[in-house]
Amino acid sequence: MDADPFPLHHQTEALLATDASRLFAFLDDPRSVARHMEKPSLRTAGASMRIETDERRGQAIGSRIRLTGSVLGMSLSVEEVVTRRDPPREKVWETIDEPRLLVIGAYRMGFEISQLEQGSRLLVFIDYRLPRSGIARGLGRLLGRIYAAWCTRRAANDAEARFGTLDADAGRR
Repeated sequence: MDADPFPLHHQTEALLATDASRLFAFLDDPRSVARHMEKPSLRTAGASMRIETDERRGQAIGSRIRLTGSVLGMSLSVEEVVTRRDPPREKVWETIDEPRLLVIGAYRMGFEISQLEQGSRLLVFIDYRLPRSGIARGLGRLLGRIYAAWCTRRAANDAEARFGTLDADAGRR
């Protein structure tokens, strides 16, 4: 039996005031999910990443997404491939090879959407592992969990800012 390639996990849930199809269309654009990576912030140690996609714009199984940037003079890069896409319910993408990141290593990320009577339930998740070696592995032990939580929370927050939220009672109906 093979070991889980992504043994660490974090997820964020949000109840949104929009239907599943509109929410999926928004999140299907890789820039909507990774928008927080394009702007320097304290969480990214001032780094910003440029997002590039292939001709299918990251919106088909097998489509590729590449993020590049730098932090503190070190170049960062990650290439992802879309592995599952079932509109308007789910989309999943994974890293190809070992990414050049500071606090997490290879990962699988995605979202699941459930239609509710008055809106949608969004679950954004990341399954990941620590970087393989060096300073990045030590930083991953210290900050990987915090970064994973920030990543999923930011994607959910961007969707909330776009569509608004439901109150918890509306989500139960």
